[in-house]
Amino acid sequence: MSCMNLDELQKKLIANARRQPADERVPYAFEKRVMAHLAARSGVDQWVLLARGLWRAAVSCTLLALVVVVVSLFLPKSTDTSKDLSQDFENTLLASVDQGDSTP
Repeated sequence: MSCMNLDELQKKLIANARRQPADERVPYAFEKRVMAHLAARSGVDQWVLLARGLWRAAVSCTLLALVVVVVSLFLPKSTDTSKDLSQDFENTLLASVDQGDSTP
């Protein structure tokens, strides 16, 4: 993103303002306030935007984790132990080790 040259902008605004007829409704030193506001305005800091997005993501991930914990606490426990996933998983992982030990 390119930043506009403030000196160039100031020259263009002043040249355009000088071409316009004076108006009595304009407050005193209005042009100086506008130019001071333009000079005080800084560019967008990309790191601030990244940090803000990461904090929002952290908050949403924390909330999601809390929802999962609450749901897992209040779900009824299964009394059927015939399909124990942990045992099936362990047997599957250790199947190759068991086959390696049985061969001479």
